[in-house]
Amino acid sequence: MKIGIIGLGYVGLPLAISAAQSGYTVVGIDLNRELVKSVNNGKSHVLGVRDKDISNQIISGNFLASNNFSALTDVECIVISVPTPLNKSSKPDLSFLEDAAKKISKIMQKGCLIILESTVEPGTTRDFLLPILMEGSDLNQKEFDLVFSPERIDPGNKDWTLRNTPKIVAGLTDAAKIRAIKFYSKFIDTIIECKSIEVAETAKLLENSFRLINISFVNELAIFCQKMNIEVNEVIDVAATKPYGFMSFYPSLGVGGHCIPIDPIYLLNKSKSINTPLTLIEQSVRVNNGMVSYFVHRITDLLGNLDGKKILCIGISYKPNVPDIRESSSIHLIEELQSQGAEVFWHDDIVGVWNGTKSVPISSKYDLAILATKHNGLLLKNLGNVKLLDASKSSL
Repeated sequence: MKIGIIGLGYVGLPLAISAAQSGYTVVGIDLNRELVKSVNNGKSHVLGVRDKDISNQIISGNFLASNNFSALTDVECIVISVPTPLNKSSKPDLSFLEDAAKKISKIMQKGCLIILESTVEPGTTRDFLLPILMEGSDLNQKEFDLVFSPERIDPGNKDWTLRNTPKIVAGLTDAAKIRAIKFYSKFIDTIIECKSIEVAETAKLLENSFRLINISFVNELAIFCQKMNIEVNEVIDVAATKPYGFMSFYPSLGVGGHCIPIDPIYLLNKSKSINTPLTLIEQSVRVNNGMVSYFVHRITDLLGNLDGKKILCIGISYKPNVPDIRESSSIHLIEELQSQGAEVFWHDDIVGVWNGTKSVPISSKYDLAILATKHNGLLLKNLGNVKLLDASKSSL
């Protein structure tokens, strides 16, 4: 079976290599020419995918990357894993999905299986993607199969991988769902069938909305504990001794990454369109977005006027031990501190280079250091007597 995968990012590349390793012939499509060239040279840009994993599949003839959609003219299955971010107004941006769908509609063949893995709000697969595919092709709804199967990739997680993380699958028809289950079952251990596409779309958003709400709640609790001079981590650890009904979440500078800050907004956007408010999500977004300002106030309390103060931000990726800076609260903190006149430096050897600047060594030449993301192996002792404000999984 020959398949195509649209988008070779943190979702598409692991999926492409896993499918190729299981025996499928895979064509990966990405519009980034430099990325395609690098991948075809056996270079990985995704945590968890090794260079040799790519090279082995290229040598075997099971995988090839391209930026030309015409390479998909004879595939039996196309998986869409393009970004669905928020725009500058914090509204869902489906432009990448729309562009991919229009291109796919021009080349897909009768009987093709189309699978959407990108995160979308409920109703998008049926009401947005399906019409685009039909409008651009000569096929009617019964002549191809459409499926929604949301990605569950956690970069850097060595315990839960693509293979052992349960895979949600929902089809526009039962026949479409059965075909997708057969496709995924070759390289994923557990498949979870959904009765409708809308259930699967909503479940994906629930997963990360649940995390946003709980993290935002514990961030508020941490502020309360700081005012009461209580160690919030001790509170959480004690509460976690309850063997049922409790799950530990920890305070931080604010959630980041590709999922938790974004997915709930898709659910919130849909709720507003049907006039059914989700007030807990709205409040959680406000709490999360306010954490950077809270820490700026804490820093101001410690240093006074920030004009000319030298501050070191340690860790600018959104989570420990990964180089991903998407929606990173550390970056928002740096920008806000700079807007108040502080001279801000950053240390993150995993990221290395950001915004035209480079990671600086940890040293004792700063007025204050803030630990934003706690990577393994940080040489915090090099701070000497510099005061360290810990904003990572720690008390606030």
